[in-house]
Amino acid sequence: MLSYISANDRFHAQPVAWLSSYHLFSFAGYYDPKNMHFGPLRVFNDDTVAPNAGFPQHPHHEMEIVTIVLEGEVSHEDTMGNKTTISAGEVQRMTAGTGLAHSEFNRTDKPLELYQLWFIPNQKGLAPSYEQKDIDFLDSKNELVPLVSGQKVLEDVVYMNSNTSIYWSNLRADKELEFKTFPIRLTFIYVREGAILINGSKLNPGDQARMTDEHVIHIRAERDAQFILIDLPAAEANY
Repeated sequence: MLSYISANDRFHAQPVAWLSSYHLFSFAGYYDPKNMHFGPLRVFNDDTVAPNAGFPQHPHHEMEIVTIVLEGEVSHEDTMGNKTTISAGEVQRMTAGTGLAHSEFNRTDKPLELYQLWFIPNQKGLAPSYEQKDIDFLDSKNELVPLVSGQKVLEDVVYMNSNTSIYWSNLRADKELEFKTFPIRLTFIYVREGAILINGSKLNPGDQARMTDEHVIHIRAERDAQFILIDLPAAEANY
């Protein structure tokens, strides 16, 4: 079963002049008890940060936080002692676990575009940890590129503490992909650019598909497209 959510139904937040954020799930000033999570996916924010601005140090705990940089670069510092720059095509994962704090700034003269996703971990009380990897996914063509996974069958990805995998695809017009799944799994797709057909349903930029009880996901690009696909467990503790 496919649930379609239009780009127009996203919650747009601009709490400060330098931040434009689309919240795909309840977050901060947006609360909808029917849109709290999809499996362990708790937060998906599509953010644009203006030049020379950013988030001062703030705390997190008991969450797997994944940052995917699409354009520009983010300067990161945290209470674990990490001071890094995450550039377009790179992916970062923080295990907040028992608690940490971090800051994120765009210290360049160009806008920063990123996705930030939070996942409920498969275990509480984990020690905070950090991983960053240059996966160069933005240059891929006509494939699903794994970025992050807690499923150890995938290699050369960022690890996270969730039985979840995140993929990226740049799919050219009229090209097709097939993603095999199981009825006990969930599939989430969010389109950045172009247009795709998912099992016959059309998605445009900013549209989402949330799928349950599927065996195979057929994806065809009507126009050159970029999208993220997340494979999730249907049942996980502590939702």
